[in-house]
Amino acid sequence: MKKFAIQMPVRYVINAALIIIFLVAGYFITQGNLLTGAQNRIIIQVGYFIILAVSLNLPTGYLGQLPLGHAGFMAVGAYIGAIFWRSGMLPENGSIIVGLILAGIAAAIFGIIIGIPALRLRGDYLAIITLGFGEMIRVLINNLPSITGGAQGLQLIPRYSSFLVVYICVIICCLVVHMLMKSRHGRAILSIRENEIAAESCGINTTYYKVMAFAVSAFFAGVAGALFAGFQGILMPANFDFMTSINILMIVVLGGMGSMMGSVIGATILTSLPLLMADLARFRMIAYALLLVIVMIFKPSGLLGTFDFSLSRIIEKIVGRSSAKRKVGGDGDA
Repeated sequence: MKKFAIQMPVRYVINAALIIIFLVAGYFITQGNLLTGAQNRIIIQVGYFIILAVSLNLPTGYLGQLPLGHAGFMAVGAYIGAIFWRSGMLPENGSIIVGLILAGIAAAIFGIIIGIPALRLRGDYLAIITLGFGEMIRVLINNLPSITGGAQGLQLIPRYSSFLVVYICVIICCLVVHMLMKSRHGRAILSIRENEIAAESCGINTTYYKVMAFAVSAFFAGVAGALFAGFQGILMPANFDFMTSINILMIVVLGGMGSMMGSVIGATILTSLPLLMADLARFRMIAYALLLVIVMIFKPSGLLGTFDFSLSRIIEKIVGRSSAKRKVGGDGDA
């Protein structure tokens, strides 16, 4: 029996419709009085943490490396975007777009600069050098008070990070990473994760694909940093310390390294915990640790492993099963 399959144009229409419904519903929910101020803040925070987790998942889950300097790329994007927005060079709508693009490009340039020498290393050595990069960025921010505000922070940043701005960026990030991983470049990246020596022997330029993945990851980390700046209205060097990189990595590990939907779920859970545990704030880090220990014991690959959600596949399975049942019922009647 021929299996039911949804044609690709129909898949695009379904996905576009779901995205529009999500954005419209989220806009009216956040703009109305349906949620408290704390809940609205959590929704925005979940958005830029999803971008950070999905972008980090590219070099960790898909490429199989272990960078620990994601907070450094986030810091570069945050300060570049904030400084541009403070300048008031463009009207608000144009300024938002240009600021986000500049933040992403600046972070991507740093990603390439650090990626070319760093990604020739592996394992613990890569983690150490990227960790050093993140700390170097934070020290530079502290020591350039005339530009970054130094230890006192950069203040009076326009608050441009609304629900629509943040979640349009989330959708673009997820779409770009999804399209990249479904292309031949994505297959090359996955082959490097599975066996780098075999991939190189087959003619794959491993250094090129490592740097490309690192640059794309850094670009979206920079965008997330700019969204963070536009949400907080003030930037402090302490916002981008070593623990920030660890928290982002923790989200990726919790959701599943190599699963985009896992990163989305992990970011939602770990970002929402402070609100859910508002009365038990001092036990929050204990809850984080227990959650990770439980997941690592019972599901070492993360909540979703390498599984990625697809509504089209679910519809195909449901329709296929119902068609099979009708066929069996028809044969029985006959």
